[in-house]
Amino acid sequence: MDRKRETTGRRTGGGTARGDSGASRRRGPKLEDAILDAAWEVLVEHGYHGFTFEAVAARAGTSRPVLYRRWPQRDDLLLATLTRFWQPIAVPDTGGLRDDAIGFLRNANADRAPTITFMSVQLADYFRDAGTSFSELRDTLLPPGRASAFETIVARAVDRGELPDVPRPSRVVNLPFDLLRHDLLTTMRAVPDESIVEIVDEVWLPLLGARPRPRGSTG
Repeated sequence: MDRKRETTGRRTGGGTARGDSGASRRRGPKLEDAILDAAWEVLVEHGYHGFTFEAVAARAGTSRPVLYRRWPQRDDLLLATLTRFWQPIAVPDTGGLRDDAIGFLRNANADRAPTITFMSVQLADYFRDAGTSFSELRDTLLPPGRASAFETIVARAVDRGELPDVPRPSRVVNLPFDLLRHDLLTTMRAVPDESIVEIVDEVWLPLLGARPRPRGSTG
């Protein structure tokens, strides 16, 4: 009897087996949320190089096969993790093109400055190995068919009659966020507010053919 109990104890002992037992009590969305929470913690602490099935399974208290059934490849797990934690930024609707643009950039600056800096460092190996870029990753994380923030802002301005309804290159429409991201990645800190206003007033609005801002007015 004692020998049988000892054998059973060996089979269920150890971190992996205990994790599997805990995982069996967490099913469906609850289990998946726990895994993705653990995956985010591993990514933050160890970067893409340390983002392994073994590390995530150990942190989540489960086993690698549980992860493989949901995400067959490591990059599948990575994208699921980033999608969970990359929340969209609300697009202001102030009734004016300029104010919408500046308001969104200010929100993005406050919300994305630490995230973009973190991702540029922790995912450097991923970008190199996958031959991709931050811009391409951002597009992947957007819900399918969802317009970008500046596509929404421009569409609203067209509906209000602030801008003519003419075709515009995507690169021009989305330029403000691209410039903001460039400054964030270059300086590794939040962008000064005067730079945000300059991006909109001196670069973007003239490209769109919007009427110039009255001289001497403030942001």
